[in-house]
Amino acid sequence: MQTDQNIKIQLNQTFPLTIKRLGINGEGVGYFKKQVVFVPGALPGEEIVVEATQINPKFAEAKIKKIRIKSSHRVQPPCPIYEQCGGCQLQHLHYDQQLKEKRDIVVQSLERHTKLVTDRLDIRETIGMEDPWGYRNKSSFQVGQRDGKVLAGLYGLNSHQLINIDQCAVQHSSTNETTLKVKQILEELRIPIYNEKSRKGIVRTIVTRVGVQTGEIQIVLITAQQELPKKELIAEEIQKRLPNVTSIAQNINEQKTSLIFGEKTVSLAGEDYIQETLGDLQFELSARTFFQLNPVQTIKLYDEVKKAAALTGTEKVVDAYCGVGTIGLWLAGQAAEVRGMDVIPESIEDAKKNAKRHGITNTKYVPGKVEDVLPKWIKKGWKPDIIVVDPPRTGLGGQLIQTILQAEVQKLIYVSCNPSTLAKDIQALSLKYDVKYMQPLDMFPQTAQVECISQLILKEGN
Repeated sequence: MQTDQNIKIQLNQTFPLTIKRLGINGEGVGYFKKQVVFVPGALPGEEIVVEATQINPKFAEAKIKKIRIKSSHRVQPPCPIYEQCGGCQLQHLHYDQQLKEKRDIVVQSLERHTKLVTDRLDIRETIGMEDPWGYRNKSSFQVGQRDGKVLAGLYGLNSHQLINIDQCAVQHSSTNETTLKVKQILEELRIPIYNEKSRKGIVRTIVTRVGVQTGEIQIVLITAQQELPKKELIAEEIQKRLPNVTSIAQNINEQKTSLIFGEKTVSLAGEDYIQETLGDLQFELSARTFFQLNPVQTIKLYDEVKKAAALTGTEKVVDAYCGVGTIGLWLAGQAAEVRGMDVIPESIEDAKKNAKRHGITNTKYVPGKVEDVLPKWIKKGWKPDIIVVDPPRTGLGGQLIQTILQAEVQKLIYVSCNPSTLAKDIQALSLKYDVKYMQPLDMFPQTAQVECISQLILKEGN
């Protein structure tokens, strides 16, 4: 739909709206006098009355005043703090329909950012979960204090109000239980809680991670200073009340920052890591190791990458953004050689250890950027048959796209967690690559996020 460039809607104006589709952040999208309006909580097909809450140069934002015609897919969110929290965006939408809308979010991104004809593309149905609740293996809850009570949770939607979360519907039950007990221990021992405004106090965040297959639990207390009073007692009480906790650590973050972790981590009790299993692979997860948050869907994701790679045993594979080596190790058994790179040196060390632990000898891992490392390998005569990229939300970046286009590798498998940057990158890559198919996958049920595995093949004649 053609939209007017200049918004004519007034702030606080109320008007009727029909919701056409979901936006990339899970909000309803409608048009009023050809002007685009985003409405959180509204669903496609609904006829509503809204009030404009914010006017931007090219669109308006509004809130629901009244739902005149309700979507047949609207459901009651099970979480009591769903509206205030903002951690999930789609609990009010039936899960089967969430999967359809997520595919549509991928389609919309392609329509907006590419010249491709989406009707002609093989964009598959979204792969979902049998049980779309309690799947997250890690929680990072900010700590606060109100009337002497220790709270832990997330800051509310567009506010700086800490929402206390005792039972998060998408968190693994072990992380919920662990955080609850750690809160009680901090309260009983009267450990000073950090206050963001005054910048006084000590404990800022409770990070809890569970090895879903092993049952092992890791607790990291993020503190605003080195000194943590009664730390032996804290560790003792945790071990007494939570026998599954195998790793207790303190991470020091003295900066005024939204980043959770600081540079320094010290062990308080138990191991420095917990074990987790993915398929036939075992991983040691230390406090700061990145690991996928939904292990059940991660296996499906990696299997889809394997399917897209269609390895025969002769291929040379590059695992760009390799992290601790997970995707590459998943493919190594069916490839001639896997080479990976990552900008975080610790991840490269972990990737080497992980390969060694599993007796995988056809891998090579180096620290660095893909755009620096790959041309050197090609110059030395090592050219990959397949590149797997799994970039951060910002996408590949122009330099890497140029490197891929110059390398003219036969097959590119793009694992994306952001449909907008995926679409922009596909447009740039379409100079030499055809999109064979795209497979959306739901890694985070109840949220607006969608992963997508795309198989791109070098055009004939290149």
